[in-house]
Amino acid sequence: MKKDVFQITVGPETEGIRLDKLLADAMPDISRSRVKALIKEGQLVSASGIVLSPSYNVKKGDNFSLSFPEPEDADPIAENIPLDIIFEDEHLVVVNKPAGMVVHPAPGSPNGTLVNALLHHCNGSLSGIGGVKRPGIVHRIDKETSGLLIVAKHDKAHNGLAVQFADHSIERTYIAVCKGHPKKLADRIEGNIARHPVDRKRMAVAPSGGKWAATHYTVSASYAQSGTPVASLLECRLETGRTHQVRVHMAHIGHPLVGDPVYGRNAIANSIKGAARTALASFPRQALHAKSLGFIHPVSGTPFKFESSLPYDMEALLKVLEPYKL
Repeated sequence: MKKDVFQITVGPETEGIRLDKLLADAMPDISRSRVKALIKEGQLVSASGIVLSPSYNVKKGDNFSLSFPEPEDADPIAENIPLDIIFEDEHLVVVNKPAGMVVHPAPGSPNGTLVNALLHHCNGSLSGIGGVKRPGIVHRIDKETSGLLIVAKHDKAHNGLAVQFADHSIERTYIAVCKGHPKKLADRIEGNIARHPVDRKRMAVAPSGGKWAATHYTVSASYAQSGTPVASLLECRLETGRTHQVRVHMAHIGHPLVGDPVYGRNAIANSIKGAARTALASFPRQALHAKSLGFIHPVSGTPFKFESSLPYDMEALLKVLEPYKL
């Protein structure tokens, strides 16, 4: 069943431009990436049949019809799971995700996810373009990372937010605790992030390929025990939003996050003793929290910025480290 059909005829003023650009320019509420996806799904037809090439250079007199299929029913079922809602209106939700909650269903995590909880909370009114298993999801944070996420309730909001994520205008700040003391108190880490060449479950800074990524960090506090660097409290600002970005970049400079089971494999120095050693060794997840989120509301155009306090486990870690603060 088709939800809607958009029709266009190429005039002399648009002859020669790419097909996907023509359609995206004619439909400002639809992103170019969404247009490309619809074309590749076979939703665009001309007088000669289905058109599958987004890069086709249009000719004067060409007629196109683009169909918008009804969003597929999401596989996830609605579950009555408590949510920490920071902000909500008829267009979007800002939620403070706890550590341990998966954002959307995936193999091994078919339920109990943020999507399951949101489907119940919003009575199913989430955008349909995030994918069958990811309704409303514009961006993600890792299962064991806590903090703020935006979720779209309809396609216009989803597209408007997606544009901001694509052009890196979303403001995102994370709080992290890393092992040791970085050489610089503030720096910008830049390097493409791609799948690890051997361990496909990991990401890595790649000499070529992958996606460009940049992270700014500032050391907020340093902790040491008898002259031995123990840990550092960081504020990290993301220019980009790649998979595991903060975790990969900090590990790349030799200071993986405390508790990181994937990138924090280096041992704790033998000279670190007592409560500090126990706290570092027993922290159950990567010490990473999405603290703040700033964006332009995709419908009203109003600038918003939200902040989230550190969760209990990170507060407890810092309390143990406090006597060693420099």
